[in-house]
Amino acid sequence: MTGYGELAEVYEWLISDAKLTPAEFAASFGDVLGLLPPGTDVLDCSCGTGQLAVGLACLGARVVATDASEAMVRRTAELSEEFGTSVRTVRADWEELPGHFDDATFDVVFCVGNSLHHAAGARGRVAALESMARLLRRGGRLVLTSRTWELVRARGSRLDITDRLVRRNGRDAVVVYRWEIAPLWEQEHHIEIAVAQVDATGPVLVRSELLSCWPYRHDELEAELHQVGLRTDTSTFNPEAENYTVVASKV
Repeated sequence: MTGYGELAEVYEWLISDAKLTPAEFAASFGDVLGLLPPGTDVLDCSCGTGQLAVGLACLGARVVATDASEAMVRRTAELSEEFGTSVRTVRADWEELPGHFDDATFDVVFCVGNSLHHAAGARGRVAALESMARLLRRGGRLVLTSRTWELVRARGSRLDITDRLVRRNGRDAVVVYRWEIAPLWEQEHHIEIAVAQVDATGPVLVRSELLSCWPYRHDELEAELHQVGLRTDTSTFNPEAENYTVVASKV
């Protein structure tokens, strides 16, 4: 699993306009948050640069944020300090989580940002889901977002370039995704993400990461959630939509 080292410094260009601030990111999961009382114990185990974790903390949740990338954890800690919240940050990948926390510690675990496909194949994916399930209290919920890989694979290897400049903090950038789609589902795929920062008065600054990923079908994910003791409550899966969200509870 790669560490998003370069992209951590320009990650804001990869976040949609509708989720750019911590408050907006947390609000995008309003259906789940409406069921939770203040003081809920939450784990964001693919925290990125911390917008969701900090947004949840601002709403009164007790939040722990983890990520496999040291750079992402550092950025999350910086954002938490900026907003005056007390988000605990830990660098850990999914399989390391039970070494940091007791079983049944959290009421909600978030695994968002389309991160699960970075787990290495079906075995790695089930191990990651099992770690998350262990940390949930009975009746607790896992909130997971995913790309619709059926759609991604149907489009094949390609180059996707944003059709507009993305503006963040008074600066503009072009975002490029290069997809390497392997012949078989179970093989390692690659996504290269490049952010080209454009400055009319200076050179173009480009940062990029080549990320490994292992795609999965929606029905495979459903079966794997059941395998680790989780029951799907809701799913927004649509074979024609780019992404979907699954909420599953621990039985």
